[in-house]
Amino acid sequence: MKLTLDLHDIYNRGKDIDRALNDIMNEAVAKKAPLVEIIPGKGSGQLKKRVLRFLDRKDIRPLYHRIDKDSKNFGRIFVRFKW
Repeated sequence: MKLTLDLHDIYNRGKDIDRALNDIMNEAVAKKAPLVEIIPGKGSGQLKKRVLRFLDRKDIRPLYHRIDKDSKNFGRIFVRFKW
C-alpha cells in the first residue's frame, strides 16, 4: 500500500501544507503503510525544502525509517516506514 500526497493545489498556503503533511504521516502510521509519496512539484525547490524540514522535525523523525529523493523526478519524495 502506498499513500500519496500531492501538494500542487496548496503550494502557497502554509498552514494547509503543514496540516496535509501531518495528516498523511498520521494516516501512514495508523494504516502501517510502508511507503508515502509526497509530490511537492519541481518549481523553485522551496516547497521541497519545506517538506524536508517538516520531515526532519524532532517529533516527526522517529515515525519513519528513511527518506528517498526520486533520482529521476526532482519533484517527488518517498518516505519509507519499517514496521
